[in-house]
This record gives sequence, C-alpha cells and structure tokens, in this order.
Amino acid sequence: MMSSGNEKKETRRLDLGAYRGEIGAEYDDPLFVDAIARPEKLWARSDAELLLDKRNRVGTVRILLSSGLNRDIVVKEFSSRGLVRIKSLIQPSKAARAWRGALALKQRALGTVSPAGYLEKRRRGLVESSFFFAARIDGAEEIRGLFRSLPAADLEPLLSELAGFLSQCHDRGVLHRDLSDGNILVKKDDSGRTLFYLLDTNRIRIHKKLGGFRRSKNLIRLGVPPASQRYFLRRYFGEKRLRKAHWFWYRMNKVVFAGYVSLKKKLRLRQIARFLRIQ
Repeated sequence: MMSSGNEKKETRRLDLGAYRGEIGAEYDDPLFVDAIARPEKLWARSDAELLLDKRNRVGTVRILLSSGLNRDIVVKEFSSRGLVRIKSLIQPSKAARAWRGALALKQRALGTVSPAGYLEKRRRGLVESSFFFAARIDGAEEIRGLFRSLPAADLEPLLSELAGFLSQCHDRGVLHRDLSDGNILVKKDDSGRTLFYLLDTNRIRIHKKLGGFRRSKNLIRLGVPPASQRYFLRRYFGEKRLRKAHWFWYRMNKVVFAGYVSLKKKLRLRQIARFLRIQ
C-alpha cells in the first residue's frame, strides 16, 4: 500500500519497540501514538467501552490529540493462535490486512471506517498480537436490523440503494469475502442520502475484474428477505442485464450456504475449533 508518492504522504511506518505498524497522516500525532504504543493496555482505560469479546475483541476509546480535540477510536484486537498464527509466517497479520483493506476502499471512494493505523507484535516471525484502529462511525446501524424490521414498501428503496453501492464496489474490483449483514453499516446524512460502510476490512480483496457469476455468489451471505431477493438482484444487475444463469447461480449457492451454516451449528464446529485452538 506504500508504492505511490501520495500514499507515502498519507501514511507512515511506526516502530514502537515490541510493536510495529503504520499510521495515517490524520492521526500522526504524538499524543495519539503514545496512547496506542502499548495497545493491550487500552482495555484497562476508564473510557474504554468493550463492544465484542469473542474470537476477536472490539471496543472504543477516546483519545486526546495535541490540537485539544478528542477522537472516538474503534480498536479491534485480532486473536492469533493455531493455524492463523502459523500462517502469519508468510502472510500479513489480520490487522495489517484490515488496514490495507480500509485504505483500498478509501482510495476508491467507497464507504468504510476511516483507518487510523495498525500495530502488530511478532516473535520469530509469528504474530503474537495485532490491533487495528479506526474512527468510530456515529449514528450508523447494522443493516441486518433494517432487513428484519422494515415493511416491504420501505425495504425496496433501501435494497435499491444497497444494490447500487455493492455494484459500484464490484465495478471497482472490491470483493468482500464475508459480505454479511453484520459487516455493513447504514446511516442517513444531513441531506437524507443513504450511506453504506463496509466493515471487517481484513477480508477485502482487490481484483482487476469481477465476472457476473462471482458477483452474484458474493451476495449470498446478505440476509435479504426471500420475497425481495429477485428484486434485489434486478436492481444490482439492471433489469436487462440480470441473466437467468446469474439468478440460478445466486439461489443455488444461497441454498448450499444456508445448509452449510445449519450443519456447522449442529456440529458445533466453531466451538470445537476454538477448543482445539486451531482458530
């Protein structure tokens, strides 16, 4: 992500002893750097708010800058154990990937969290811990709640706007490998325009071109109500561009994915993986 001259001005490498990473120019402030220098201690701050504590830990802290302004920062601490830790020998940490993914979206003028920086600690080449920092998005909510609560008349405009946003993402080569309801935030701006934000940016991958079948399969994790799915795909592809093959591919993969999720829950595969420390 540091190949062009502009990117070098926008980001800077950090070397904070045990931790190394990068920081964005907007947050390259001595007080901010000092606050995150020992990221594992952020959770003990009096202003820390823990939002999620499962496989990864997510929370917020308020950090004072030299200008006197406070910034509400989302902190995501990624777990590093089992296969994930072994793969870190040859792969960037999840925090580094989240940073690069957020920068890629920002550079393509696509909605996401404003990336502040990331840090990772390695030992003998293996990632022991990694942290991603981003600005908190105020007034936004997960789109899953709207899928469940909005009546059909109000849901269709939202689906139409979402289809346009995701089509734009795919047109610009962005593929989110976990494009689920929990990874899309939505809010209205002051003019009433709907804004979308992609989360979990460590799962972002950039491609030169995305074909119709790959695009339609990428949409299957979204919890669009069954009665609205054809409408959603028509808005995504356009009335004249939605081919029967794309609709069939979407439905087939959606059924297979639903079966996989159901089986995974029955067999408790995630809990087993955590118990064995391979995830």
